[in-house]
This record gives sequence, C-alpha cells and structure tokens, in this order.
Amino acid sequence: MANLEAELRGAVRGEVGFDVTSRALVTMDASNYRRVPRGVVAPVDADDVAAVLAVCREQGVPVVARGAGTSIAGQATGTGVVLDFTRHMNRLVSLDPGARTAVVQPGLVLDRLQEAAAAHGLRFGPDPSTHSRCTLGGMIGNNSCGSHSVAWGTTADSVRELDVVTARGRRLRLGQDWAGAPDGLRELMDGELARLRTGFPQLPRRISGYALDALLPERGADVARSFCGSEGTLGVLTEAVVRLVEAPRARALAVLGYADESGAAEAAAGLLQFGPLTVEGMAADLVPSAAALPRGRAWLFVETGGESAEEARARAEAIVRAADVVDALVVTDPAGQRALWRIREDASGTATRMPDGGGTSRSSGAESGGEAWPGWEDCAVPPARLGAYLRDFRALLGAHGLRGTPYGHFGDGCIHVRIDFDLLTEPGIARFRRFSEELAELVVAHGGSLSGEHGDGQARAELLPKMYGHEMVGLFERVKGVWDPDDLLNPGMLVRPAPLDADLRFSVLPREPVDVAFGYPADGGDFSAAVRRCVGVAKCRTASVSGSAVMCPSFRATGAEEHSTRGRARLLHEMLAGDVVTDGWRSTEVRDALDLCLSCKGCRSDCPVEVDMATYKAEFLHHHYEGRRRPAAHHSMGRLPEWLRVVARTRTAALVNALTAVRPLARAAKRLGGIAPEREIPRLATRTFSRWWERRRGERAPTGRGDLVVLWPDTFTEHLSPAVGQAAVRVLEAAGLRVALPPTVRLAKPPVGDGRTVALDPLSLLRGRGRVCCGLTYVSTGQLDRARAVMRRTLDLMEPVLETDAPVVVLEPSCAAALRTDVPELLHDDPRAARLAAKVLTFAETLERHAPDWTPPRVDRPVAGQTHCHQHAVLGDAADRRLRQAALLSGELSGGCCGLAGNFGFEKGHYEVSTACAEEQLLPSVRDAPDGTVVLADGFSCRTQLEQLAGVRGRHLAEVLAAALEEGAGNDPGGER
Repeated sequence: MANLEAELRGAVRGEVGFDVTSRALVTMDASNYRRVPRGVVAPVDADDVAAVLAVCREQGVPVVARGAGTSIAGQATGTGVVLDFTRHMNRLVSLDPGARTAVVQPGLVLDRLQEAAAAHGLRFGPDPSTHSRCTLGGMIGNNSCGSHSVAWGTTADSVRELDVVTARGRRLRLGQDWAGAPDGLRELMDGELARLRTGFPQLPRRISGYALDALLPERGADVARSFCGSEGTLGVLTEAVVRLVEAPRARALAVLGYADESGAAEAAAGLLQFGPLTVEGMAADLVPSAAALPRGRAWLFVETGGESAEEARARAEAIVRAADVVDALVVTDPAGQRALWRIREDASGTATRMPDGGGTSRSSGAESGGEAWPGWEDCAVPPARLGAYLRDFRALLGAHGLRGTPYGHFGDGCIHVRIDFDLLTEPGIARFRRFSEELAELVVAHGGSLSGEHGDGQARAELLPKMYGHEMVGLFERVKGVWDPDDLLNPGMLVRPAPLDADLRFSVLPREPVDVAFGYPADGGDFSAAVRRCVGVAKCRTASVSGSAVMCPSFRATGAEEHSTRGRARLLHEMLAGDVVTDGWRSTEVRDALDLCLSCKGCRSDCPVEVDMATYKAEFLHHHYEGRRRPAAHHSMGRLPEWLRVVARTRTAALVNALTAVRPLARAAKRLGGIAPEREIPRLATRTFSRWWERRRGERAPTGRGDLVVLWPDTFTEHLSPAVGQAAVRVLEAAGLRVALPPTVRLAKPPVGDGRTVALDPLSLLRGRGRVCCGLTYVSTGQLDRARAVMRRTLDLMEPVLETDAPVVVLEPSCAAALRTDVPELLHDDPRAARLAAKVLTFAETLERHAPDWTPPRVDRPVAGQTHCHQHAVLGDAADRRLRQAALLSGELSGGCCGLAGNFGFEKGHYEVSTACAEEQLLPSVRDAPDGTVVLADGFSCRTQLEQLAGVRGRHLAEVLAAALEEGAGNDPGGER
C-alpha cells in the first residue's frame, strides 16, 4: 500500500488519501455491502484519471468510480482505489440553450445542472429522489430514472456523447454510429444480432445487464447509450454531453387516494394516456402523517404540466375525473406541491424503519425499531402487470415471514421496497438468499427486470442468468473483456459477480450490545443498531436547505464528507468494526470528524431515518475522554452553570464584566478557556432572573386565577438574559396564568402553589440550596457522568412539581430539547425523567394550551430571524407560528443553524465554520429585511451570534409581546432591524 500510495502521489495532481478517515468514509454506499479500499483519489481532470488507471494497472489494483455514494446495490464500493469525482471534477462545463444540451463533469450534482438549466426554461429529464446530492456520473453509471421518467425517460435517453478513459488508457468519445467503440466491439456484436433483437425484455425500466441492444443498427449503434448503466465496469467517465428538455411553465399535482396499493398500481397504467409527467405511488405505511393527503390507504402522485396554471390544473382535474378514486386533491401552489413531494422523496429513508417497530435485532433479541434493508429495491415489470405482480410479491413476502412496503414509479411498473431481512445471523442471511432467488424468478415470470433504476451491483448480478439466460450473460462477459481485458474496473459487478450474500456490512459489527451511557430507546438500547440507522441516503450532503430544514450545517460549510452526518456515521460504524478504525473510543479520526458537529440535532428530524448525531457525539466524547485530560473548553463552557452560579453567589458579575472588558485579560481568559480569540465574552447580568423574581415576589402578591405554570430558570435566562424571563412572566401573567419557579431545596411535601419553598424537612436545610439544570452543557461536551448527577439533583428538586398538573415552561429551546430528550434518554432508569419530559412546554405551547382564550397584543410588524435548530428538530414550531400570526407578526423565519450552537462557536478553531453557518441563512435574512422588521431569536446562542456578527439585537418572542403589552401595539417592540 505504501508503494501504491507513493506512485499515485507522484502521478496525479488531485488528493490521494490512504489514511484511516479517507478509507473509512467510502467502505459503504447506500447498500447492504461493505468493502475496504486501499485508498481514495480525487482526480482534477481526465489526465489524473488516466494516470491513476496506469498506476493501478501496473500494480494489478482494481479501480472503482464513485459519485455521491448513494448506490443501493453495492457498485460504489471496492477493495482497490476509489475515484471520488465530487471534489474537483464537478463542474458544469457549458450549457447551450439553443441546442438544449449541456456539457458536464461526472461529479456535478444534478440540482446544480437543474438550477442552471432553469434560467433558460430547460431541465434535465431524469430526477431521482436523491437529486440534491446525486451526481451525473453516478446517474449515467446506473442509468438512473426518477419520478419523471414516464415523460422524459431514463438517463440513457438524455445522453448524447460520453468521454471515457478505458482501463488500458485509451480516451474515447462515445456516440452513435459506433463512435468511440473499442476495438473488437462491433465485430462481436455483428455476430450476435439475432440475440440482441430477441434477448431483451421490452419495458420502460429495464436497467439490468448491459444495454447491448442499443448497438443494433436500427437503433443507431449508439455506443454512448450502451455505456449507460454499465456501473463503472467498462470505462471511467470524464465528461458527458447531455440533452435538456423544455420545462413546463406551470405544473399541477393530483394526489389520488385508493383503498390499497394494488388498487393504485392497477390504476397507474391507465393514466399514461393523459400524458402525465409523473405517476408515482406509495402506501400509508410510509407516511408519518396522512393529514396533508386525501382519504385513502395508498396514493398516486400524478403531475401534469401546461403553459399556464389553468392548463396544468385542467389536465390534473381531467385525470381525477377519469380515475376511480376514494378521494383526490389537486394542488397548483408550488410550495404546497413541494411539501407533498417531500413526503414521496423521503420514502427512500422512511422505508428503512418499520413503522410499528416490529423488527428485531436478532443478535440480541432487543427491539430495534423495525429495521428494513435494500437488496430488492427496484424491480420493474410492464406497467399493466404491476397490480398482479404486487399481489404475488406480497404473497412471497408472507411465505418467507418478511415485511416490506412498496412505493415508487408505478407508471413505469417500477417499485422500491425495503424488506426486514435479518442480515445479522446465518439463518437470516440464508433466508435472504432464498427469497432473492425466488423473487428473481417471480419478476422474470411477469416479464420484468431485476433492476428498474438502481443497477444490479452485487445485490442482483448473481441472478442475471435467471433473467437473461447463461448465453446472454456469457455475452456480457465477452463485452466486458473487450472494454476491460484486465478486469480492472469494478470487478465483481455485473459479470463474474460476487455472491449476493457476501461482504455484508453488518457482519463486522459487534454481536453483543456495546456498553453505553444513553438509553437509545428507539434502537432497543443497542448503540450498534443506532449507528446502523444510517443507510447512506445522504440527504445530509445537500449543498443548501429550504424552508426550516437544518441538516447538516457543517457539511454545507466545508463540503467534506467527514463533516456530514453520513460521514460521521460511517466512521462510527468502522470504529465498531475495528479493522479500519482500530483504536475504538480513543480514535482521533472519529474525534476529529465529530469536532465540527454542531450538535444542532437537525439530523434527528431532517434525516429520513432520524440519525441523532448529537447524541452519538456526546456518547463518543464521554468514552473518548474517560480517565483522560479534557480540552479546556469542556471545563470553561461545559461546566458553565457552575461558574455562573459562583459568580451569582459572590455577586461579582460587575467585576467579571469589568475584567473581561480589558483586552489583555480577555485574551488570557480566552486562551486559558479554549475560547476562539475572535469571540467576545458575553456580559453577565448583574442581577440574575431569580433575584429579580424574589424581589418582585416580595413587593407584590401573586396575580392570576388561571392555571399554575412553573417557569424554568435555565442557565442562559438566569445569568445572561434575565430580561427574557422577566418578559415571559409579564406575558404569562397577562394571559391569566399563575407563575411559579421550581423549588431550590428538596421538599418533604409537594407544595408549589405560588412558588414559595415551604413545609421543609428539617434535614433539607442541611442539604443546601440548589438550582435546577437540564445538563445541556455537560451533555454537549460529553461529560455524561456529571450530566447524570446534575439531572438527578434536578429531579430531586422537581419532585413536588411532578406531583402537580402544572406544566414546566422552558424559554430556551436548547434546554427544552434537552429536558424532552437528553434527560429521559440519559436517565432511562429513572421514571421521573420521563415524567418531567412530558411536562415540558415551550412558551408558545403554554399560552396555546393553558390560556387558549387569551388574545396577544397586535404587534403588526414583519419578522426576520431563524427558527432555533433544536426547536425545529425536537420541539416543533407550530404553536409559535400560530402565536406570531395572532400577534400580526408576519413573514417566515429562516432555517439552518445560527452556527454558534452553544459552546461550538465559542470553541477555538470553530470560528470560521460557525461564521459560515450564520452566513448561509440567518445573516442574509436579517440584512435583507426591510426597515421596521422585528428580529426574532429565541435562543441565547442565536441572539449572541446576531449581535457579534451583525451588530443586530435579536429578541425572544416573549420580549416582543411583553413590550407590546406595556407600550401599546403601535410602539417599538424591540429587536428591530
């Protein structure tokens, strides 16, 4: 390996990575398979590609071309050198609107091409659900299709010419009339014309095998088209000329409801006569909530186009009238259509978790959330036979005791399905093989193709003789020999395939549950099962997010795979496997990849399979630093509540502020505390929120006759932003609620009433006063033993509150999220934790549930700012939206993450990434806001980031409403741009 690495470094200008991280990141794609490569090369041009092939040919090392790594059949993994085209060879070379063509490099992400083409009213026809991260090279390698294939066909239908480098270094320009054909290919095909004319099933989604029928003279002897779908086994693509199509000026989406999936499947073929753009199908099992869909248990998503919205709607309504449906919905609003399409696009990840949690981790017997896997992801049959095929498919599943929920391209007869195979035990793997063999026979019996979109790879190539017969497969092998006589390119795929049950990625994981701190309730307490959640769909690799989405800000800031949720999950997988990442919890490679994780929790909601990297990071840091010296930032910021309580007790906040205002002292403090030198140390409140509360309570009697609510004095509100707490008290009381604070000593009896600590156990005075704390700062720095101690002390203090019906109102979103998730998951053995979590409400939720008749003041201003990432991921913001609407606060908040993210943005070495995250959405939304806009930021981190980077003062919603109550709706509510 050292010799290979040295030769490659001397031969190419791109990056050469033989280190642990580079190799670990590409051991898997989105399939069930895993292969460990020797190294990774990111070529900068075709010369680099040729140089890599020359070195590897000399040393007999195989080469695998890789795009986004979202292949589902295993064809983007290999044991030799992996070519990563996403880093450099990712440009749109040119676009010719007149000729409706574009020249692209293989690493170009589809959405970037679509954005450029849209400016000219054009688009690339095929659009897989992974369009935000899949690459054109990968699409050509798999002959990808997507939801619009009924209108614009497969990728092969959109390819004009291809530049490829063969394994022996020849550079060919592939096209029609045998253009670019390697020596011997035409002669071989001329002797097999009868077989080419009769040996291929005629259906729109026949992707399996080599497309040799494209070389027939009556089909133009199109070498470029025949290369599509060859999965990197014939040559390495370096550039492509692709065809663009005219995009409809307007679209409408008809969602048709059916009683079951068979009814939807049988109806799909009959709708093709209306010329739809899509005919997609899915069943209720894949829909988290069917509230946005018409009545039914299965749906067809039928899109129509037109020159105007009226024309598109008319076509959609004609389809509704012709369809025999339970219910239907026609949507012309673009935002409404996008929301519905997201339901369909997320199915590729949603399908990996059985909704009722019926699956089990058979190695341990613990429930694992119903894991389901690819392997038979995209078989295709003639559309008219889809209903019958689905019934037979269901029967075969039942016969093997398996479950899966089909969805996909019903108009093309292509379905996707994830099946709850047991791929952890020998009996389960044997059943996987038997089922695969029988399903291949069933597909062939219906005149279908083993692959209808994602290619054969390792998952299906072994079974191609069932579809084509041994003589045709033998011809495939001879064609491979013409193109790649040394079998250098992606060996084991398509021809001379590896067994479908070999190289399974689960086989290297521990068979017994790993000893961990968190409970992982959705994964049966099994950390390996939690890590297995990442199936490689790679939604975290998108270059931009829309709406309120968050995941994954660090990837968007760096563009590096190791800083994506998937990349970190891959490194954790290899850490558990132990043969690439060999030092377990002590791994510096895993630590470094997790270092730029903001713990924003965006993946917990935005990842289709709800990977929770923030929790995995806390778990890793807990073990990594166990018994070892921690970074200074873990002490200075991880233990922030302790330091701030000392300042409050000694009443030295003014002194601390004065000292940190002296620049040399501030520099020294930041150096000692591991704080980024670019940051300003926030000023402490000279009077804490609790001290304000005590003084106010002594001056006036409790008000309000409504429900009792307990206001949580989180660390940030208590010591840094007491004005937020004060404003919340004023608003809650104005709404008629009785406000109390949690006890500060452990009570023998449970009075809460007005918040006074009474009826003390005499021994309680000896225990000393304490403050509740969610433990967030300890969790985010992986100090989980300390976090548990803090949380248990909090539960002791909160016991009297738990005995009441009073909700716990938490103003800081990150603390509310910690109380709802981290506390019960870390203290999974303490039932009080779940009881406390169930009581936690946000400020807006409290007003909505406990003061439903209260009318907020009319602020009547536009808003800007950002929904807190933890609120988006864990808490939800529906109540906040309704409260803003009631207060006449108009406009939408942006998504993404502010980039400060608690301690993250303050830590040394994180400033650049922190700033890049803020510049993605938050800062532009504030800069572009018109005068008079109210800047909302409920999180202390978000407000601090706005102040330090933009000089803008953001306000908590409670502050805005309190100001409007006191000054009148016409006066300035604060936080104005």
